[in-house]
Amino acid sequence: MSENPFENPLIVQSDRTILLDVHSPHADAAREQLARFSELVKSPEHVHTYRLTPLSVWNACAAGMAADEMADALTNFAKYPPPEFILSDIRDLADRYGCVILEQDGNSLKLSVRDLPTAELLSRDKNVSPWLEKRTEPLSFRISPAHRGVLKQALVEAGYPADDRAGFTDGEAISISLARTARSGGDAFSVRDYQQDALEAFYQSGSNLGGSGVICLPCGAGKTIVGISAIARLKQTALILTTNLTSVKQWHRELLDKTDISDEMIAEYTGEHKNIGPITLSTYQILTWRHNRDSDFPHFSLFHARSWGLIIYDEVHLLPAPVFRITAELQARRRLGMTATLIREDGREEDVFALIGPKRYDVPWRVLEAGGWIADAVCTEIRVPMSESLRMEYALAPRRSQFRIAAENLGKLETAREIVAAHPDARVLIIGEYLSQLNSIAKALSYPLINGKTPPKKREELYGQFRDGQIRHLILSRVGNFALDLPDADVLIQVSGIFGSRQEEAQRLGRILRPKKDGHQARFYTLVSQHTREEEYARNRQLFLTEQGYSYELNFS
Repeated sequence: MSENPFENPLIVQSDRTILLDVHSPHADAAREQLARFSELVKSPEHVHTYRLTPLSVWNACAAGMAADEMADALTNFAKYPPPEFILSDIRDLADRYGCVILEQDGNSLKLSVRDLPTAELLSRDKNVSPWLEKRTEPLSFRISPAHRGVLKQALVEAGYPADDRAGFTDGEAISISLARTARSGGDAFSVRDYQQDALEAFYQSGSNLGGSGVICLPCGAGKTIVGISAIARLKQTALILTTNLTSVKQWHRELLDKTDISDEMIAEYTGEHKNIGPITLSTYQILTWRHNRDSDFPHFSLFHARSWGLIIYDEVHLLPAPVFRITAELQARRRLGMTATLIREDGREEDVFALIGPKRYDVPWRVLEAGGWIADAVCTEIRVPMSESLRMEYALAPRRSQFRIAAENLGKLETAREIVAAHPDARVLIIGEYLSQLNSIAKALSYPLINGKTPPKKREELYGQFRDGQIRHLILSRVGNFALDLPDADVLIQVSGIFGSRQEEAQRLGRILRPKKDGHQARFYTLVSQHTREEEYARNRQLFLTEQGYSYELNFS
């Protein structure tokens, strides 16, 4: 902070957004405070935007930050006095977080409320009251342990999130430690500082306040290492849930490489195998499979197959809705969610907060990029013209068909060929939405294609060849959006996609963000048909990427 307020970096606005001038000499200090109690909305070159929300304030309270600290941070770093009602909102929201406490009480749980008016309010709330078994005292209620999760959901909806201090049930003990040197060879293995900070924020010295929550790290920043470190710290059985079989294999390799555990201790519960071990890896797809819409989910039995000490939800922003239901029943188990973004397309961020836990740690992409932990990336959009015949087909087509016609523009093939030729030494991924388009590109360029129908064994074989340098080009369908361990990929060409999806854009960019051994920039190309609806969606993508601080170029083919 400065004696001259106009040198301060913050402008606090009445719409609950906060602008940060990154060129202020006090920007870093202000950013460090803001990140604790507000959500980063966008971070282009000069001014970053944060937003205050109930969840952001409650996340800060869960991490031990007091309301006065939040208010002081805004006041002390602001160019102009913050609106008084904003400071009042912060204090009110923070006060609500500590108002309701959930604790163990023998074989039951006890919900304690700070004051009688709030106790009366909650006892009459239509969503909260069904889970309050008995009012044992004027300010406390008996709660069934089975209702711990659904009660927490209802309390968040009512605006009084529970401070859950009921603790956790230990799982079966296992022997596991981090390896001093990765078994794959090379330099000594060590957990990076920010990964260690994330682990400590989650674990909180093993207290009842730790053991549940979400870690937010960019793609390529090593979220898997945080998860493995958590297992090594707890030394208890673990169930790891991932997005697909490729991710299962990646976790399996990393566990063997970065710990002293034996292969016999790791089991895979997937469409290929239904094995259960001290550390079990599974996918959301197999867990949510059922015979028909009216059937139960038979594989939910996995959650109760062992006394798990930790459940890890990889890519928690993709957690399917049915898994929320079973997670509500697992509140006595330690739970770690990991993601690059808490943005959910279904808007269920509150359920992640209530059932997985508060956000415990977050760091922006650009901060890790500046430290050399993820690659610098340049994003380029190339507008590709359509042939006259295709333009006529597009003009005559129903609106619902126009996007696909534009997306499959054959002119994109030649543009992709030119990009590949311009990067002769690069490891290139070509990714798209439509299989007919990808098949045509694969045939024309003679590159292997991986899609949802590619057998798992063949997928792993091709991924391995790419990692080993035997092949330098791969074409991927949407299976390439998530959990690919291809650290040397440095050029990605997006020929089609759900261009309105911020989630997809973040995941695809993440495929090339691992730091490059030669220090080269990562290049992210998106091909868009000129004068079509693709351009409309491209604006969403451009805005998202520039808001994250990435340089964005627009070229014409």
